[in-house]
Amino acid sequence: MVSAAVLSGGSTMAAENRPERVSGWKAGGMRGAVAGGEAEAVNAAAGVIERGGNAADAAATMLLAMCVTDSSLYCFGGEVPIIHHDGATGKVEVIAGMGVAPKLATLEHFKKGIPRGGPESAAVPAALGAIITLLSRHGTFTFASAAKPMMMLLGAAKKEWHTDLGATMTQLMDAEKAAGDRLAGLRAVADCFYRGPVAAALDEWSQANGGLIRAEDLAAHVTRIEEPVMADYRGFTVCKCGAWTQGPCLLEALKLIEGFDVKAMGRQSPETVHLAVEALKLAMADRDVFYADPLFEKVPIGALLSAEYTAMRRKLIEMDRASLELRPGDPLGGKPLLDRRDPRFGPPGVSHDTTTCLAADDKGNFVAATPSGWGGVLAGTTGVWLNSRLQSFNNWPQSPNRIMPGKRPRITLSPTLVLKAGRPVLAVSVAGGDGQDQAALQMVMNYVDHGMAADESVAADRFGTDHHIGSFGQTPPSLGSLSINAGFGEATIAALKGRGHKVRQPGGALWMPCVLQRDETGRFQAAGDPRADRHAAAI
Repeated sequence: MVSAAVLSGGSTMAAENRPERVSGWKAGGMRGAVAGGEAEAVNAAAGVIERGGNAADAAATMLLAMCVTDSSLYCFGGEVPIIHHDGATGKVEVIAGMGVAPKLATLEHFKKGIPRGGPESAAVPAALGAIITLLSRHGTFTFASAAKPMMMLLGAAKKEWHTDLGATMTQLMDAEKAAGDRLAGLRAVADCFYRGPVAAALDEWSQANGGLIRAEDLAAHVTRIEEPVMADYRGFTVCKCGAWTQGPCLLEALKLIEGFDVKAMGRQSPETVHLAVEALKLAMADRDVFYADPLFEKVPIGALLSAEYTAMRRKLIEMDRASLELRPGDPLGGKPLLDRRDPRFGPPGVSHDTTTCLAADDKGNFVAATPSGWGGVLAGTTGVWLNSRLQSFNNWPQSPNRIMPGKRPRITLSPTLVLKAGRPVLAVSVAGGDGQDQAALQMVMNYVDHGMAADESVAADRFGTDHHIGSFGQTPPSLGSLSINAGFGEATIAALKGRGHKVRQPGGALWMPCVLQRDETGRFQAAGDPRADRHAAAI
């Protein structure tokens, strides 16, 4: 693990790939900024902006490098939802970097349950397709240019799979080189991986090892470009990926909270903590019942975020009492509570895989991405670790999130972009499963309601709840639970216990957030929680 001190002056990254000014966990500058996981990857991304690349180039470089530096959290065969803001046009778009269930991943096949790992649990790899799409639509780099720091890291590594992945990367770059111009080269990289020799090798390994992915699944992969789901919060516009992620539940929670004067309550007051947790309980109950791939299911996002529905749901929040039950609503019926509630759960379990990626430049381009995918298996001598994302489906026939071939699982990965008057002012990426939007909610409130700088926000104490169905294997909820850092103080914690919250006080950081801000002067502030070994750099 590379320390902040290494970032500041002793990095093993070659000088031409290292910016002149790099901080450890926080940084500020005028030309651009990045924040993410391990130091070497963040350093490489900052070097891109230092040398004139844009935010898309920097993010692509970081995402590729983190396949090595953050390889216990994210893999080359994983996934990465991306939100991009174009500084020239003002357009915000989602690059939907989530693969689908293979054709063999039927409800019948998984009638006894979906495994939490192993060859059968892999969705079609989507990270590479998303990175290529980001470069082709918004970047200026070739694939080989973006991959240069990754290749240097692989060359210095000692594990066998590093050598194998380096060979696969060389295949991809050779395909690019033969193609000619930059865009044709990027298409050639995608073809080599999804329809060429790499796909053939993945198919051969999968068939020999009980996996479900076949060459036809890889050939059919498409990286979709989608509109973000957006909601206003106190004059700001918050942008999220669609209901194939948990992202819109952050928007619902904000709409519920908007009816209260949080600034007057104070950030660390029991009232603010109680309100946010109760809003999250309601929003995540709706997530668990309604969210799924909108290409397969009718997800009532408009109704869930409507003023009428959120006003009804807001009345369910009792400021003197913690809710101890799951309470999904009925947006289509226009009622605050769903009449029939028969939640199902899977076996207990945990999942720890995801890292973070933010980038921005002085032209107004912003990228917020949340890469993940570790937990699967190594696909033979390709060096490609596969994801285990099918575990985010269930096998319940009546559920909108039931597994089906060609369908995306409803995932926790959930980057955030916040606009003021159409311009990005805040980007957030969080690692931490079901806690991602719980931490992101606090990052947004810290900025909008409390005026906190990036470093103050990520380093502040946090809180959250497991009062929801787990997204990995549909684990049972811990009703009434409240995890809260001791820094909130004995009086606040005692008051929350008095409201009926079942309090636990974890010693370390709750989840792993990174924040990137830009103020009215154009200055960037970037920070990653040092307790979670996040890093940031600015130029």
